Amino acid sequence: MRGADAVTIARVAIVLIVAYLVIVRFDAVISILLLAISIVMDSLDGFIAIRESSKGRIGLSDYIEYLMHRKGASKIRKIKEGIAKSAPWGPRADVAGDRITEYVMWILFTFLHVIPLFILLIVVIRHSVADAFMGSRGTSSKASSWMSRVFYTSNWSRAAINVLKFLTFAYLILVFVLSYPIYIAYILVGVTVAFIVIRGVAEVYDSFLFSRVGVALR
Repeated sequence: MRGADAVTIARVAIVLIVAYLVIVRFDAVISILLLAISIVMDSLDGFIAIRESSKGRIGLSDYIEYLMHRKGASKIRKIKEGIAKSAPWGPRADVAGDRITEYVMWILFTFLHVIPLFILLIVVIRHSVADAFMGSRGTSSKASSWMSRVFYTSNWSRAAINVLKFLTFAYLILVFVLSYPIYIAYILVGVTVAFIVIRGVAEVYDSFLFSRVGVALR
């Protein structure tokens, strides 16, 4: 098993533990810290995969610079494309880990009656449609449109959605465990879900353009 795959399994296990701790109303701070660790591990598995594939030539500082400033983007992008060819299950496992982690949290707070059911339905439908379109072209495909480059594949958008999800789920934990004001949670959920939908539209639009180019080349 690759190190990156082990990290993906670990972060899924951690979020399941978080869900249990929330249900039993365990210490909210510990639950939030574990949630933060799980989200950070989402970036860690990508770094481990790239480091293993580069045989140690890409260090943590290189990866952080790539995430923050796009330094060495072409080199790291080639490595990621190589991973998609040599270990095609790797990117798929990473996406599966992302979906499981997110679904567990949305389902959890729907089950606990903290958020309404339609929020969960929006998220599930968005991911189902976007994943279906993206699955036809592979997880490592380059962006074909400005919309996808800005809202989906860019480092700022990936960082932003992870931060929004963490803030939203962390505050929902505080709402359920410590009875924090619910109206702030509704604001966070609204912003997060809106951004999730925007990124989904960018994915579908990009896949549509990609399919049209593919048909034109046949």
